[in-house]
Amino acid sequence: MQNLLLLVLCILIVRVSRAEAQTTLYVAPNGNDAWSGTRRQPTANRSDGPLATLARAVARARELRAGAAVAPVRILLRDGKYYLTETLELTDADAGLTIEAAPGEKPTLIGGRRVTGWQREGERFWSAQIPEARSRAWDFRLLTVNGEMRPRARLPETGYFTHLTRFDVPWMSTTGGGWQRKPTDQELTRLQYRPGDLDAGLDIASAELTVYHMWDESVVGLSAHDPATQTLTFSNPAGHPPGAFGVQRYVVWNVREGMKKPGQWYLDRTAGKLVYWSLPGEDMSKAEVIAPALTSLVRIQGSENSPVKSITLRRIGLTVTTTPLKAGGFGAGEFAGAVEITHAADCRLEQLTLINVAGQAIRAWKSDRLRVAGCEIRDVGACGIRAEGNGMEIADNHIYRVGALYPSAVGIWIGGSRSSVRHNEVHDTPYSAIIGGGEENRIEYNLIHRAMQTLHDGAGIYFTFCKGIVIRGNIVRDIVDTGGYGAFAYYLDEQAENCLVEGNLSVNVARPAHNHMARSNTLRNNLFLVNGNASITFMRCEGYRLERNIVQATGDIVLSAPPEGIAAMPDNLFHSGTGRVLLETVRDYKPRGRQPLVPRDGTRFADPRLVDSKTGIYSFRPDSPARELKIAPLDLRTAGRRKPAKESPAPAP
Repeated sequence: MQNLLLLVLCILIVRVSRAEAQTTLYVAPNGNDAWSGTRRQPTANRSDGPLATLARAVARARELRAGAAVAPVRILLRDGKYYLTETLELTDADAGLTIEAAPGEKPTLIGGRRVTGWQREGERFWSAQIPEARSRAWDFRLLTVNGEMRPRARLPETGYFTHLTRFDVPWMSTTGGGWQRKPTDQELTRLQYRPGDLDAGLDIASAELTVYHMWDESVVGLSAHDPATQTLTFSNPAGHPPGAFGVQRYVVWNVREGMKKPGQWYLDRTAGKLVYWSLPGEDMSKAEVIAPALTSLVRIQGSENSPVKSITLRRIGLTVTTTPLKAGGFGAGEFAGAVEITHAADCRLEQLTLINVAGQAIRAWKSDRLRVAGCEIRDVGACGIRAEGNGMEIADNHIYRVGALYPSAVGIWIGGSRSSVRHNEVHDTPYSAIIGGGEENRIEYNLIHRAMQTLHDGAGIYFTFCKGIVIRGNIVRDIVDTGGYGAFAYYLDEQAENCLVEGNLSVNVARPAHNHMARSNTLRNNLFLVNGNASITFMRCEGYRLERNIVQATGDIVLSAPPEGIAAMPDNLFHSGTGRVLLETVRDYKPRGRQPLVPRDGTRFADPRLVDSKTGIYSFRPDSPARELKIAPLDLRTAGRRKPAKESPAPAP
């Protein structure tokens, strides 16, 4: 006992010593970079106090550590707005650094500049001079007014134009090498529009297009316009040719003709000015208009041989970044993050608020044991979180309204191995909510709704080029199929192998499970509830095992698979409102006929007799056949975000 007490005493002494050794620096809007930064607020005679800029605080932290070998430094940001003129660069010299909000305060880092000098322009509009726009020295696709992202001028006002360009070359799948024939430069840079859709005087210096494909899009500028042939020539190549996959939709942005309602804006690059249609009651002499100037606010940059270690960002707001004019590729992956991390280990991003950023909110590459937790991410141009590394944890984040500029963006993208995506809520996404690949990653207890609102061939949870993925305990609901290659709840795509989809719920998704060019995966103990016809598909798959799943639909239930697609299907329960449970044989995507599914291996056609699930527990009545089949009830009460931990107490002034 005496030895145990001595050990406890030693641990307490070490902890106290570490706490005393930690140096705290303060940053505040009323600070001064000539001061020490060790005081929370200015002294009475203003001879000392907090620093004024985060950049100076980081430099001061490096000085302290280099000079005295002190313990890791903690930088506390006081309440206020911090306009960054340069990206904050953190390297291996900053190992152990913590940057966080002072307890109870809400600092915000801003990557843009205020736009002032507004003048009336006609009865509706206001304009401000931005001469750098002519040369694109200051160029942007996002604007905030009083803290809210405002929509750009667009044609048509709603929906899409349909163009006439076709590209009928077959897509051979990613595994098969992409296009059967490589597109030419002209095919990637030309579009023919319908007569009458666009004016002959279209301002090509200002106009930009979103050209829609199947699962992604291309944002392009214009270098030429031939009204006689209705031909637009792009200034940068599209990622896929217009008309590929049979998709012929596009939208024109950033022209005066697209100013249809209050709140819209466009950047007139020809005249070098920003034009805005104010909302009713908006006083432009007082409005805070911010245009982005930085692609990233914080960049944590290491190297393969010297990764950045143990940097923490906590309880900070980050807002307003820009993106360059180019096609973002699948998942809008080409764009930088407001927080950009490369070659790092054991870094933590906790309880951040990232809003109104044009690229990714968080992008991390080769970052092991990264933790992103308790963040709110919304109104984002590209992805919410895009991370690749080993042993990462993405947990308890609220991510919504992503893809505002690039609709192929997703809520969470994960790659690497042995990482977890748990207890996040992701909703209102134009493409998939959670997507990824890698090996032995776990996707558990997430809440997903209203995904796949614009693009196709994606899902609430979509994984490809992966092995040993576990998708368990998630809720996916309210996904509407808008056409194309479809929209699904759970999707295992090319080269997904030895994955487990278990204990998940799908509600109001007509195609709850889709599988494509995947093999030897297991769907177990899932509950798929469909209002209408239900479709579960296994295109070019082999060796699947369906075990103890429940599929309940008010319409038909159709399983589509090649003969080798489903190896075993023991103890499933199918309940069709029409009494029709069908097996559709397919070969190379072509149906070869439908016939009634013959139950085997204990599978039954019967009402599962579910108990009311308002509590989040999906259980069965005593007479349910699910009990005989040993189908486990689903307890999904914890799916989605959990409550964040309480703030630590404020330090002494």
